Amino acid sequence: MSASLYLVAMIVLPAVGAAVVAALPRDRSLLAKQVALGVSLVVLVLAVLATIAFDPGGDRFQLTSSISWIPDFGAEFALGVDGIALVMLLLIGVLVPVVVGASWHEADAGPRPPRLFFAWLLLLEAMMVGVFAATDVLLFYVFFEAMLVPMYFLIGSFGGPRRQYAAVKFFLYSLVGGLVMLAAVIGLYVVSTSQLGEGTFAFDALRQLDIDPDVQKLLFLGFFVAFAIKAPLVPLHTWLPDSGAEAPIGGAVLLVGVLDKVGTFGFLRYCLPLFPDASRFFAPFVLVLAVAGILYAALLAMGQSDMKRLVSYTSISHFGFIALGIFAFTTEAGTGAVLYMVNHGIATGLLFLVVGMLIARGGSREIGDYGGVAAHAPKLAGAFLVAGLASLALPGTNSFVSEFLVLIGSFPERPVFTIVATAGIILAALYILLMYQRTMHGPPRGVLLAPAEDEPAAPRTTGGGGATAVAAAPTRSALRVRDLDRRELAVVAPLIALIIGLGVYPQPLLNLIEPAVSATLSDVGTDSGGTDR
Repeated sequence: MSASLYLVAMIVLPAVGAAVVAALPRDRSLLAKQVALGVSLVVLVLAVLATIAFDPGGDRFQLTSSISWIPDFGAEFALGVDGIALVMLLLIGVLVPVVVGASWHEADAGPRPPRLFFAWLLLLEAMMVGVFAATDVLLFYVFFEAMLVPMYFLIGSFGGPRRQYAAVKFFLYSLVGGLVMLAAVIGLYVVSTSQLGEGTFAFDALRQLDIDPDVQKLLFLGFFVAFAIKAPLVPLHTWLPDSGAEAPIGGAVLLVGVLDKVGTFGFLRYCLPLFPDASRFFAPFVLVLAVAGILYAALLAMGQSDMKRLVSYTSISHFGFIALGIFAFTTEAGTGAVLYMVNHGIATGLLFLVVGMLIARGGSREIGDYGGVAAHAPKLAGAFLVAGLASLALPGTNSFVSEFLVLIGSFPERPVFTIVATAGIILAALYILLMYQRTMHGPPRGVLLAPAEDEPAAPRTTGGGGATAVAAAPTRSALRVRDLDRRELAVVAPLIALIIGLGVYPQPLLNLIEPAVSATLSDVGTDSGGTDR
């Protein structure tokens, strides 16, 4: 296969796979799972092949392909990746097979046929690849809106008790932001028509336009609102805790691991290069929102009793660090922000998976319903600890490298914002370690933990008159949570390996990211130190 077709195949293959899985008979759920896993693994292989074919020292956009789409409006089905988009495709390639494996039995418990879960999952993968690979702004907008549909059905059909409310809230927030962006896309097209003689949506052509600074501000705000909702930045964040808490675990992993990154990716890909004057003008405002989000979401996370809502709030706090790195306008901070996008997807993805496995065993999302799990499920507790330590950016884990780059790169240009943001590191240690301590250590409490396989619960006895008496409570030694099985170990092992591997040696990803960030800052008119040229 030609390298230029890798991106096309990464979109078409899961889209076709989704149609095949959806068309399978209701009683072929095992086949549906196998097809979904196989397709997602092929997409991972294609992402790796695309990375091998990519030359970090070559052209800014590579693996490009383009066909005419709407010629009357100058729109093309144009695909291509720089280093920023490429690492996001690698993240998608890793997370989707993990989610399929983690949802192998979870989807069976939903009210809808399991095959539909995996069909929506594959369709979501196709849309996510498209949104990162598109180099035509109108095509990007189409993928940006289209990916809402599979996630809406994943939450609304397979989520928790308040799934309909969460799904509608997610959809409406994102749709409103997308409509605001559509107005800005149309405005950008009008500007291109006036300057070039004919309208275009091609990214390379649009970034060459000389747009009036006042017009830039309006267009910037149109894109920024959509991306700030998607990221999300405070105060546009309220949809995420509801959606993250009610989404099925697999959907939650992709929601906070990939979909949210479209917002911060959009800042880098579109807001900064297309509207450089406006980006510099609004940067202090964005940095205030970023730092406020770091502290506000961290404080809210500390007060949560629901584990899934806690993890969702941690994501909002982490996105503040990413926004800080982007709008500091230095190569170090920007590179750290992109690396943070990848590392956050891995670390928080693992944290959501482990929390989901614990909830599946205990039947409760409440932290207070657990305790002493580590004594009986050491593998589960170990995976939980690794995920938690990565989320609080412990040195030696992948998140530390990215957080360190963001802070060290932001401080020379934005010292006040950086100093305030460091308080989020302390708060992260508190909410992560407190959750781990309360669930994994201490005496069992609240939830009646599952009896061990070799220690069955006491049988019920029948009293006089046929009435069933209350069964004797199991002994304390029989109160235990089942540890991770082989399938679950296979699911979490790749993410743990990446957390440790990228924590020790992140250079391969940095080599891909740094040239793209440097080119973006060149469009903004800043050098590697973040000073105006």
